[in-house]
Amino acid sequence: MNRLKIYLLLFFTTICLALTMPASAQSIPQNLSNVNVNDLTDAQIKQILQQAQANGLTDAQLQQALQGRGLSAEQSQLLQSRLDAVRKATNNTNTATTQADAQAIAVPRGLNYKPDTADIPAVGSSRIFGANLFRNSNITFEPNLKLATPVNYILGPDDQLNINVYGASLVNWKLDVSPEGNINIPGVGVLNVSGKTIEQATASIKTKLAANNYAIGRGTSVQVSLGNIRSIKVILVGEVTKPGTYTLPSLATAFNALYAAGGPNSNGSFRQIEIIRNNRIIRRLDVYDFLVKGDQKDNIALQDQDIIRVPTYRTRVELAGEVKTPALFEVLAGETLQDVLRFAGGFTDQAYTARIKVSQISDQQRRITDVLEADYKNYIPLRGDKFTVDKILERFENRVTIKGAVFRPGEYELQKGLTLSQLIKNAAGLKEDAFTGRGSITRLKPDNTTELISFDVLAVINKSAPDITLQREDIVSISSIFDLRDEYIVSIKGEVRSAGSFAYAENMSVEDLIIKAGGFNEGASPKRIEVARRVSNGDPNSTATSLAQVFTVDIDAGLKNAGGAFKLQPYDIVSVYSLPGYEKQSTIKIEGEVLYPGYYTIKQKNERISDVIARAGGLTAYADADGGTLKRDNFAILGINKNGIDTSMVEKERLARLSRLKQANKDSTITDTTPELRNNFVGIDLKKIMEKPGTSIDLRLEDNDIIRVPKQQQLVRVNGEVLYPSAVVYSKGKSFNDYVMNAGGYSARASKKGAYVVYPNGTVRGTGKFLFFNVHPSVKPGSEIYVTKKPERRGLSAPEVIGITTGLASLGAIILGIINLSK
Repeated sequence: MNRLKIYLLLFFTTICLALTMPASAQSIPQNLSNVNVNDLTDAQIKQILQQAQANGLTDAQLQQALQGRGLSAEQSQLLQSRLDAVRKATNNTNTATTQADAQAIAVPRGLNYKPDTADIPAVGSSRIFGANLFRNSNITFEPNLKLATPVNYILGPDDQLNINVYGASLVNWKLDVSPEGNINIPGVGVLNVSGKTIEQATASIKTKLAANNYAIGRGTSVQVSLGNIRSIKVILVGEVTKPGTYTLPSLATAFNALYAAGGPNSNGSFRQIEIIRNNRIIRRLDVYDFLVKGDQKDNIALQDQDIIRVPTYRTRVELAGEVKTPALFEVLAGETLQDVLRFAGGFTDQAYTARIKVSQISDQQRRITDVLEADYKNYIPLRGDKFTVDKILERFENRVTIKGAVFRPGEYELQKGLTLSQLIKNAAGLKEDAFTGRGSITRLKPDNTTELISFDVLAVINKSAPDITLQREDIVSISSIFDLRDEYIVSIKGEVRSAGSFAYAENMSVEDLIIKAGGFNEGASPKRIEVARRVSNGDPNSTATSLAQVFTVDIDAGLKNAGGAFKLQPYDIVSVYSLPGYEKQSTIKIEGEVLYPGYYTIKQKNERISDVIARAGGLTAYADADGGTLKRDNFAILGINKNGIDTSMVEKERLARLSRLKQANKDSTITDTTPELRNNFVGIDLKKIMEKPGTSIDLRLEDNDIIRVPKQQQLVRVNGEVLYPSAVVYSKGKSFNDYVMNAGGYSARASKKGAYVVYPNGTVRGTGKFLFFNVHPSVKPGSEIYVTKKPERRGLSAPEVIGITTGLASLGAIILGIINLSK
């Protein structure tokens, strides 16, 4: 464990020195071959990343420096993963490798280099076929370094050989190939293996060992495998995205190198890429073989100092339209349009394949040529050709359509001599609801206008009328009897659970309709059910003509089926009424100073306020009878049963009235609680009611009434156009104006004649007039004084003054003219 810590310390110190020392002074002797990157903390990895960024080093340069000091390729790849994770965690994206960095980049074992494609020029609006292969981050062409050692692998400096001798002798050596190409076998001597394959090197090692008294072949065997592989330098020149010298694993292939350089650029050839070794072209790589056929026969393994040259393309054509892969394609000598179609994956399902339009270059301009399908394999594409494959036409050469009241409507083949009756038969015949009196054929004329041909459906079916021969694009329409009339419905209203309209059916009775409506409501009467029926023969010249025929029907309360049940007709309206004398319970509420406040149910229709207060135990000693109020909803004031009307309409009307009042007064302070709108309070005199119960002022109660009996009041509220709206202590000797003065007095906008008082029982009294004096109402405890605002007065504008003056002058001139004429 202590030894591991020492290695970690050396590793971290080495990194810091490598990052801070100049390139010329970096000669660090420490060996990092036994370091495990997983033992470093995230903080240490982050410090390494910051040091690298501060010194302008890329990830590749950092990896190259550390590998030169013994860090294994596996640990180098692990370090790169840790660097990426820390960089992602700190949201640091400033790690893009520049083009200059990429030209000298070292790609160690396991490192994926992904070229920057931002500077790759686009060619027109179409993409080059094959270009995406080298821009795809999911394809790296990285060689598999964990395979068994290939027997044809050629050894070179920096390779490592694992020699395992077992049997009579047991030895295990890990020997590095020196720059001179030699390995030093302990106790045996130096052996040159450079330029030899693994198979040849194994034979030489066996011979060398046998010559030095190792019993090779007599109970002792030798196994030779490759340990760490060396790096090679490959030069990429020509029309590549990022030309330069690249350091790659010795197992790298041509595709590996091309991917590291970003692949051919917009002018580069994808089909004649040259691999040059020892000043001669040893292979020409065609990327299309890999893309179209998956063939990698020319993707050979590279050797040190190999040159990959990408020449410019010779002939490139564009294939657009209805092909599976429209793109720019490179064409070699001897290839035809058929080959270009093969590169594009062939036609789509909607392609018109009989001919292809080609736009050719002709001297200083272009020309259009059609290539027929028979010539695809003979046409030699020329430079700049643009092929366009059109879609098939959206029309049918042999289609007829039938729709409407047939069992299988739709499109059918126009067979030779197909007639109307045969088409109806192909559509499985007429439906039972088909209207057989008349059908129609919509026919397309030669000039693409349409004409309508009518026929007798029943006569054509029975062959009593001539059959009609159909033509291309004929549309046969046979209507349903339901399409030619309004939908038959019946309606039901009143005391049923789901009133509304329902589809009519023949022989439907009132009982059937009530069942469709969910049955009776509680309290519904099965007697005197009215059925209103349309009148179709009224006399338009008579003022007393009937508008509806009304029937009265009695049915069984259990909706049992009766033989002589009344039968409904289309558009009948059924009205169901409630039982006479049926009433739902009505409740009222008593609040405040009574002995037993709470909810009470009305026992009799003529129950009054005094009756319910007596049921509540009477008033308490602190009750203010003068301030007693009765709150009743609008529909209760109107004498309407709340359960029988749409209360939302009442609320809607109330809000509309509020809006009109706001607009008339232009006062934004008006709200739902403004005294002008408290019309749900009924002014009562509870004191007199209790003194003389049963009189006319002792009102009969309605459902949801609320009786409030307050405590004895001691305050008077003053609101509206006063200087300081407030609550003032009641005093018997104070007048209306005294209370206003206690609230600061009238404001400049106050309307004294518009002031009014709202008493605790909900009644309101306004200001009267006597001669030139305002007579204000008296004030009681718990009252509210409200001073309204004067209406705004606007003076005449200059145009209005000029208009009035001009009118008066004109009138004066007319009068003078009349006077002069009379003289």
